[in-house]
Formats: sequence, structure tokens, C-alpha cells
Amino acid sequence: MAMKKFINDPANLVSELLEGFAIANSSKVKVVSGNLVMRTKFKPRKKVALVTLGGSGHEPALSGFVGTGLLDVSVAGEIFAAPGPPKVLDAFKSMKRDAGILFVVLNHAGDVLSANMALPMAEQAGIKVKQVLTHEEIDVNNGVKTNEGRGLSGCLFVYKVAGAAAEAGKSLDEVAAVAEKMSRNMATVAIAASGCTHPCTGQVIAEIGVEDYVIGMGQHGEAGGITEKNLKADKAADIMLSKLLQSLNIQAGEEVLLMINGVGATTLMEQYVVLRRCKQILDEKKVNLARTLVGEFLTVQEMGGFQMVLARMDKELLELWDAPCNSPALTVK
Repeated sequence: MAMKKFINDPANLVSELLEGFAIANSSKVKVVSGNLVMRTKFKPRKKVALVTLGGSGHEPALSGFVGTGLLDVSVAGEIFAAPGPPKVLDAFKSMKRDAGILFVVLNHAGDVLSANMALPMAEQAGIKVKQVLTHEEIDVNNGVKTNEGRGLSGCLFVYKVAGAAAEAGKSLDEVAAVAEKMSRNMATVAIAASGCTHPCTGQVIAEIGVEDYVIGMGQHGEAGGITEKNLKADKAADIMLSKLLQSLNIQAGEEVLLMINGVGATTLMEQYVVLRRCKQILDEKKVNLARTLVGEFLTVQEMGGFQMVLARMDKELLELWDAPCNSPALTVK
């Protein structure tokens, strides 16, 4: 049975959702032609701008992170689809400045293809851009990070620290270095209890057995790595966090940031239960849980499950994480 949705013509879905998003957050963001979501008040052009791109349908990501101390522009694609290179180039042109642009791209085939086509166009137009690719999803079977890992909700960690560095007036090289440092030191595991639907059709994208929990399933239902039956919260936390700690080689005495990101149908109640077990594990291993984030930051319609993101933090990254920001989906005072 198709999922019921409160939408109008599917052809107008993205433009209508962005229109509503801008109305709800009119003091912070605006939408301009080509589905570019921008800050209402631009930062000075002497500071580095941050641009990202990605498909719609993952609200509040990615446009929800446009704002002071975070992104300057989000280029919104159609549902679960990357925007085309011309739209990305429009974003670059709107942010052209001597300070340059940091371009944060999540590792998904369409996003990477669009980015790789837009970058030479920007160079030809005399626009200074540096790209950072996030690929923090680990190989859950082996507990390691690879260059082929998908970019998941860990993108928020990169937006936050790079955005804070840019807001502080750091150079493009310095902002890019911070973004790369964060990217190197974070890892993500996703778990799915039920598949998402495509909002334009209401049809399920990925079928998951009634008793099955798939660890390592991608953002839209791509193949996972480990399937468990009738998984409880504590065991899910045990499996996922152990893989993340292994992938980053986290040792006793280190400080970490942990995010539990609900992807649509898993409640805060469940997320807090998982976080509770994660704190127990970290305490047992004498790893300091320095910062936490729990909630829905990157969703996939009604998918049941969550993404667990772990990052090794140091003094520099903690200071940038704690720096003020103000966006529709994340505010730090």
C-alpha cells in the first residue's frame, strides 16, 4: 500500500516545500531562482563562503543548516536527486569573493558527478573554490573507513566546524584544513528497521523484513552489511559503537562527539535509550563523551532507524563546535 502524503502536483513538490521552508524561517533564509537556499543576511565578502548541494527529501538537511556560523548556500536538488551543475555554478557566482568558497560535497554518485562538472566551470569563471568530500560511512563488516564510504549525516559536523572557522575570518586554506580534519576524524554507521518511501509516488524504495534490522544500509535503502533479527536497543548500540570506535582507533582518555540522528520514523524516546547505552560503553572504555547531539538532522521520509556518528575531538574542534551559530535546524548560543 502506498504511503499517504499531503502533497499537490509531484512536479512542484520541491519548489513548494522550499517556499514553505523559507516562510517558516524568513528571518534566517531565503530561496532564490534555481532552488538556491541562502542566508537572509550575507556574511562580509572578506570571509570564506560555504556552499553545499544535495537532493531534497531529507529535511531539515541540507538547507536547514544555512545560517550564521554554518552554510551560506545550499543548492537543493529534486527529491533524492542531485542538482545539475548549472545550479551549482549559480551558487558559486552568487558567493564569488576574494576570500574564496569551501564546497562541501557528500559522497553520493550524483552529487559527486554534479560537483566534478561544476568545479571546472567555476575555475573558468574565475571563482576560487576548494572542495571537501565527506565519506564517513564505514565498512561495517570490517570496521574500517574507506574512500568509497557514503557521506551521511556527519556532514553536519563538517558544516559546523568549517562554518565557525569561516565566521572567525580564517583563510580558505585554513577553513578547508579544519573541514578535512573533521572529516578524517568522524565515522558513521546507519541502521534501518524499515524502508523509506518516495514522496512523489508513496511507494517503498527498500523492503526490510518484519523482524530484520539492517546495519550498514545507506541513506535511500542501498545494500547494508549486517542483518540482525529482533534487535534490542542495547545490542544495536553495542554493535554500532564498537565498529565506530574500531574504525577511528579511539583510545582511553580521548574526547568524542556522538550524534544519534533519527532518520524519520524512529522516535526521540528510542534515540535516548540508544544514547544511554552508548554512554555506558564509553564510560567502561574510559572515553570521554565531550559533546552529544540527538534528534532528526538528516531524515529519509518514513525510514525507521538512525545514524550513529562518532568523532574524535581536540581543543580546536571543540572550540569550533561550541562557537555560536543560528540556522533553522541548529542554533548554538
